Amino acid sequence: VLVLMSLLETAKRNGLEPHAWLTDVLMRLPEWPEERLAELLPLEGFTFSG
Repeated sequence: VLVLMSLLETAKRNGLEPHAWLTDVLMRLPEWPEERLAELLPLEGFTFSG
């Protein structure tokens, strides 16, 4: 739970809407390559999927 709370707070601090970020990431995860997981972190510059 604490990890999830930390990720949501990070999203908010980086100008992302936390619920939208989490929803987007959960939709991508099943087919996302393991070596590219860092791209899904809620950092500035995150691009939502179409």
